[in-house]
Amino acid sequence: MAQSRYYSPRLERPLISALYHAAKAQRIPMTRLASSLVREGLERIAEPTGSETTFVREEPQTPLQPVRK
Repeated sequence: MAQSRYYSPRLERPLISALYHAAKAQRIPMTRLASSLVREGLERIAEPTGSETTFVREEPQTPLQPVRK
């Protein structure tokens, strides 16, 4: 089996549980919620000096929408 190219850190179980319940309450996939939360967190710690340094490569963002079943 091929190994993944990206590092995938293991999150603490209580964080996964909270993420699961928050995503379920918002009716969105956990991955979308996790990506949004990480992106927002990285934006907060980025230098506010307006430098060109960014932590997250900009990709087209779609607004968070409930999952329709």
